[in-house]
Amino acid sequence: MDYDLALDQALNRLHEEGRYRTFIDIERRRGHFPQAVWRRPDGTEKDITVWCGNDYLGMGQHPVVLAAMHEALDATGAGSGGTRNISGTTVYHKRLEAELADLHGKQAALVFSSAYVANDATLSTLPRLFPGLIIYSDALNHASMIEGIRRNGGARRVFRHNDLDHLRELLAADDPAAPKLIAFESVYSMDGDFGPIGAICDLAEEFGALTYLDEVHAVGMYGPRGAGVAERDGVMHRVDIINATLGKAYGVFGGYIAASAKMVDAVRSYAPGFIFTTSLPPVVAAGAAASVNYLKTAQHLRDAQQLNARILKMRLRGLGLPIIDHGSHIVPVHVGDPIHCKMLSDMLLDQFGIYVQPINYPTVPRGTERLRFTPSPVHDPRQIDHLVRAMDSLWSHCALNRAEKSA
Repeated sequence: MDYDLALDQALNRLHEEGRYRTFIDIERRRGHFPQAVWRRPDGTEKDITVWCGNDYLGMGQHPVVLAAMHEALDATGAGSGGTRNISGTTVYHKRLEAELADLHGKQAALVFSSAYVANDATLSTLPRLFPGLIIYSDALNHASMIEGIRRNGGARRVFRHNDLDHLRELLAADDPAAPKLIAFESVYSMDGDFGPIGAICDLAEEFGALTYLDEVHAVGMYGPRGAGVAERDGVMHRVDIINATLGKAYGVFGGYIAASAKMVDAVRSYAPGFIFTTSLPPVVAAGAAASVNYLKTAQHLRDAQQLNARILKMRLRGLGLPIIDHGSHIVPVHVGDPIHCKMLSDMLLDQFGIYVQPINYPTVPRGTERLRFTPSPVHDPRQIDHLVRAMDSLWSHCALNRAEKSA
């Protein structure tokens, strides 16, 4: 086989379909987020504003977080030196897990190297703990959840997105005695819509199922202490396992689950993705713990972020742009074509210094390509106005190109 030719063909398909992923080389500047510097391929630099980051509240630049990381770095050095069960557990890891358990009102928490790994490792391990387990998965669940469910070797059912009637139908069709688990999300990041947590918990109780909730795009952002949508809705105590990240609203790195002490102990003891992975560096665990602790009482940041999201949606809607608005902090603008989505992204960056990454298949279905804006509390009115004016200027240009292409 000509391996180089096969690789060329695979990459060329992505280019032809307009969904080849380009990594933009940016340098964040301490104290100036969301501003950054774009390093062009030719070596020149351009000041830009980041509009697609997941550091939703700017905590990656917060003095409280940076101070905790400096302290841990000076005290312990760089890496953890091992897996959690072989020299890789420190006071910083234990402190972080205690903060997370307290955040979600659970007995225990377990930190992983990412929320992806936490989802994959936990969901692929649960059938070993509950033989015959059937997992019911929302059709729009994140790739990490899908991968974990696929790899576990157990039975799985996929219910239509947020369709409670379909979920009930699937639950009712299976053996009442079989162990069951419903896996779903609180905020689905591509459309920004919410999962019906309370109603799903009702079904879980009716059919004797466990619940597994991904709060990745919600922790830090919703609820009186930032524990997520389940806290906001007053149903957090009804969810058996909560998965979330430390790399988005908390501005650092890593992922975790929170659950009963017995559940966490079992996952810790059986999940290869936890057992055989080097633990987070203490400096990262320290920064994450400081961020989680701070955001428990930082409602002003959540309020400011929600206000900026509402302002941006209102102004883009006023231009007649097809935004997708489900009331969350995420602002998707539907483009519907991968080539034009990439063209818009490139023009915003090059002409206006606005960085927003195109979202194409397979992250979203074909024909639903979009630009996904994530306003933060540290985006100021001048930056919002600049973005709105840029979108107004470019949208008609791209619409004309789409018309010419269809003609």
